[in-house]
Amino acid sequence: MRIRLLEELAKLGNTFTFDEVIEKTSLSREAVWVLLSRLEKRGWIERIEKGKYMIIPLGSKKGEYTLNEFLIGSLLVKPCVISYWSALNYHGFTEQIPSTVFIQTTSRKKKQEIEIFGVRYKIIRVNREKIFGIEKTWIEEEQITITDKEKTIIDCFDKPKYCGGIIEVAKALKTRDYNPNKLVNYAEKIGNSGVIRRLGYLNDLFSLQMDISSIKTRNYLLLDPTMPKKGETNAKWRLIINTDLRGVE
Repeated sequence: MRIRLLEELAKLGNTFTFDEVIEKTSLSREAVWVLLSRLEKRGWIERIEKGKYMIIPLGSKKGEYTLNEFLIGSLLVKPCVISYWSALNYHGFTEQIPSTVFIQTTSRKKKQEIEIFGVRYKIIRVNREKIFGIEKTWIEEEQITITDKEKTIIDCFDKPKYCGGIIEVAKALKTRDYNPNKLVNYAEKIGNSGVIRRLGYLNDLFSLQMDISSIKTRNYLLLDPTMPKKGETNAKWRLIINTDLRGVE
């Protein structure tokens, strides 16, 4: 029965949930817990977190095998969108490899920071209106969702602390490997004037020639909220220029 069950679960992919086992068997919940515990002891499966497991392939050893971190992240919360610094790296906008996988979701989860198999996961809850600009991609024969190039840049303007600071967004902008019209549209759609101001300032600084209207406000924001509050002010975009981005490559 155990082999047949694993074969059935493997048809779903590399991972499965406790509820999926319930659906495929006529066993009680208590019996399923016992069955999964025995499979784990034999080294055929490994627990990712409560009620979520991955299948250990034949010839691999428990504790030595793991899945792509994006696949594991996709199991932790629904909906799950790989985003921020993780998406910046995926799209080739930064050479920096983040030590944390950043996940965007609309759902509540008790633990926003989790470590699984030595990898840290950061779960960021956002309003439903901020979930857009998503694409699907295949990793190890399974689909995951990730922010597209333009939404990745805009999310990082929205929350620079989740991408290593504004310098990483500046590097992405200088590549010009994105649709500028879509980028401006996303900046207006996300509902944060700070995004438009930061994008507008860098648009001017790098002569990107995007059509961005200035924001009418008296308040000043930090260009980079991860850096100290000091520097010159930019009246057009109402920003405190607290980091020098002129030499960014």
